Amino acid sequence: MKHTTKANEKSTVKITLKFDGEEWKNAQQQAYLKTRSRFAVNGFRKGKAPKNVIEHNYGKGVFYEDALNILFSENYGKVLDKNEKKFTVVGDPEVSVEELSDEGVTLVAIAPVKPEVKISAYKGIKIKEYAYNVTDEEINAELDRLLDRNARKVPVTDRAAQNGDVANIDFVGTVDGEKFDGGEAQGFDLTLGSGQFIPGFEDQVVGMNIGETKDVNVTFPENYQAEALKGKPAVFSVKLNSLQGKELPELNDEFIKDATGSETVEAYKAKTKERLQANADRRSNDATENSILEAIAANAEVEIPQAMIEREIDNLIQKFEYQLMYQGLKLQDYLDFLKVTLADFRKNYEEQANKNVLHQLIISQLIKEEKIEATDEEVEAKVAEQAASVGKETEEYKKGMDPRQFDYISSDIVITKLFKFLKENNEMYKED
Repeated sequence: MKHTTKANEKSTVKITLKFDGEEWKNAQQQAYLKTRSRFAVNGFRKGKAPKNVIEHNYGKGVFYEDALNILFSENYGKVLDKNEKKFTVVGDPEVSVEELSDEGVTLVAIAPVKPEVKISAYKGIKIKEYAYNVTDEEINAELDRLLDRNARKVPVTDRAAQNGDVANIDFVGTVDGEKFDGGEAQGFDLTLGSGQFIPGFEDQVVGMNIGETKDVNVTFPENYQAEALKGKPAVFSVKLNSLQGKELPELNDEFIKDATGSETVEAYKAKTKERLQANADRRSNDATENSILEAIAANAEVEIPQAMIEREIDNLIQKFEYQLMYQGLKLQDYLDFLKVTLADFRKNYEEQANKNVLHQLIISQLIKEEKIEATDEEVEAKVAEQAASVGKETEEYKKGMDPRQFDYISSDIVITKLFKFLKENNEMYKED
């Protein structure tokens, strides 16, 4: 087998595979041995007819398709391995037969490849840097949530519904006088002020008295999931069955110690601030890195193969599917509720997928251009750090590591070094 490769348009490569007559003959023989049991020929037990007899009865080209598949499957991967330094294939190829005769076969594969990004500038750019700091309001909000989690629910009978109450309601919704799927429930517990229902619904339940029935008039948002309900006015007949209020514990050192293990309220607030600031620092770093990539992307040109975008859409949908699973839902049930097909749902991710792939390509290109690597010493130090965090000796910890963990650690070090380099070589600024 001989092969040639040639850069093609739209981030693809043209791979030509040429097989001589002997290779083509052997492939047909393999196809015959593999598939002969499919053919029934008078005078022969099934699977026992000679190759020439089957060809006479079913046509000369009866084994061509299987023989072509054998030639391609046995040789395509070898060609990719031989050319791994020249290009990286990122999707399935489109294969065609260019020539076919007893003297040989020529196959052509057009495969999408990882494209080179033309980056006009990645140093000396003015780029916004983000810094999120924890406020007293955020710390107090954490305290409020702690109190709320430890609150007792108590029946309310002597007043109207108010925000924070759990209202048990029956409701029937109609649009243009017609009921719609998902618009009816009995004995539903709704926490008023939680924003669980569409805007305006909970506000109108506030003020209702137990046993009262009321028409609640709302309008579905324009971006509502169900296509048939977007922007539509609706009327819900709501009956308030019962109310439960919350009785919050007193915020003092004794409560804090019982609920969290911290000795005092002030100690818990300090610990909370440290935790929130760590999260804020991660958000700051992520936002800054994204800001850097967007600034570089604005000066970049690349033709991204659709195969890479589709693969990233797969990743984004898989992440969303995992989130649904944590809520006890299946993706198909979610799509059925929205009344959308998977194909239409995938379109919602195209823009984000395109952006993600572009950023990944930029990172890969800059690592290559700046020759950024992770040294053995840096990887070893990171492993030692992880081992210490779980109270193990480094060598003992390494025995339980998957080889892929070392690759992940190395990649993380390289990317960290890249963004350190980019921050040092661009004009980073913070808004007041």
